[in-house]
Amino acid sequence: MNGNAQQGFGYRARRTFTRLLVFTLILGLGGVVVFLLSQLNARTFTLALQDGQLVVMKGRNAPMGALPYRTGDPRLADAYAPIAIEGQDVSTLLTRKFTDRDELDQALFPVLESLARPRIASDEPARVDQGLYYLRRAEKLSGITEEQRLTLQKHMVDVAYYQARQKLEDARRLVSEALTQLKLAAESQSRNARSANQMLTAVSPPARDLEEALRRAVHSLSGPQAAPQQPAPAAPQQPAPAAPQPAPAAPRPPPETTGEALDEPAQGATGADAGGVIQQPPSGAF
Repeated sequence: MNGNAQQGFGYRARRTFTRLLVFTLILGLGGVVVFLLSQLNARTFTLALQDGQLVVMKGRNAPMGALPYRTGDPRLADAYAPIAIEGQDVSTLLTRKFTDRDELDQALFPVLESLARPRIASDEPARVDQGLYYLRRAEKLSGITEEQRLTLQKHMVDVAYYQARQKLEDARRLVSEALTQLKLAAESQSRNARSANQMLTAVSPPARDLEEALRRAVHSLSGPQAAPQQPAPAAPQQPAPAAPQPAPAAPRPPPETTGEALDEPAQGATGADAGGVIQQPPSGAF
């Protein structure tokens, strides 16, 4: 009796221990699965449509669920801010899951590029500003492909003129503000008045010229240029009438000569023809 009781107790103890061990293993495996699913979900990005905006969602540290993505780097906060899609079809993006940020960047780039493209092609400064805003957001996406990077570079070249014009305007404003502040300091009774007056004397003339040149470049030279007028075709020039040529002079006839004149010797000049003195005959010749 006692042996059977001890055998039954030992069997029940082993069975209980086995069940406890199996339960512990199952519980441990379940915990590992939950942990792995939580880690995977925490690294997963999705996109959701909320109030007409495309919002980046990041999985929670749990097997399920997501929250709006808030990056710890303030430089990237604008890159992943909600995007107003303005009627674009983003239904295919809403069903995708991105396991890393590079995949998310490559999916966000076409959205930002399609919003920027028509704006940077506009002649309206306000729309160009909006397009440049989307391009700058796309620049912060570090995981885009090389092809996408080339597309972005092409768009940035298209707005290079506008960026240069904006920087010239900023420079003009800074020069103007600096001159105003120097003048204010020079006219005061502060300890820096003398230095401000010397600086103002040294830089005021060239700074005024620079400010005027920047103002002319931004507001005059950068305006739409009138179409150059084509010069009217010149009328064909008529050749000038030739001056009348004088008639050739008639040849003078040779002097008429006779045989006698040819045979007689030439006589010397007499009288008035001989030097204008008339020779008198000698006295007694008569």
